[in-house]
Amino acid sequence: MFKEKNISSQIREFEDLEKQNLSLDSKLDELLKLLDNSELDSDRIKHIQNKFNAVVEKKLSQDEAISEIKEISLQNIDQLDKLNRLEVLLNNNYIDSKQAKGIKRKELLGKAMQILIGFLMVTLGFAMVILPAPPYFEMFTIFHFTYDDGFTLMDLISLIIIATGIYLIIKSYYKFSKE
Repeated sequence: MFKEKNISSQIREFEDLEKQNLSLDSKLDELLKLLDNSELDSDRIKHIQNKFNAVVEKKLSQDEAISEIKEISLQNIDQLDKLNRLEVLLNNNYIDSKQAKGIKRKELLGKAMQILIGFLMVTLGFAMVILPAPPYFEMFTIFHFTYDDGFTLMDLISLIIIATGIYLIIKSYYKFSKE
């Protein structure tokens, strides 16, 4: 019984939102008529246009709206409360599937670049260890294996670069696997 009342109240809320959209269209038509009938100078028209554009840009900011939707969906709150918050967000922001796909592509490209940079760092680190360096570039030896050979500061820097590259690869891989 309670759920039926809750559903009927939600249906009424949707109808109210639809009426609000209709009233918004009528108010926009009234505004256009007022602007058409008024005698405004060019500075005042530019000011009104800038105000209108600022409000529209705020409504159309896709990245922010999608990030807010992600935040709400990841919160540990009641499912009904989540649904209500998502409903308000989707009613106040225009989000197209093409826009969402574009943002998804940007995220995937960023993760792929992070993996590529990780592999490049690992390759650079191994190249620094394997390839012989000139004597003036070989810094002091930290640990001597023999009189002529040992573990140098250059090798330590190379291992740090390799470890950083591996960290980037693993971190990016886990980001890919979460989605």
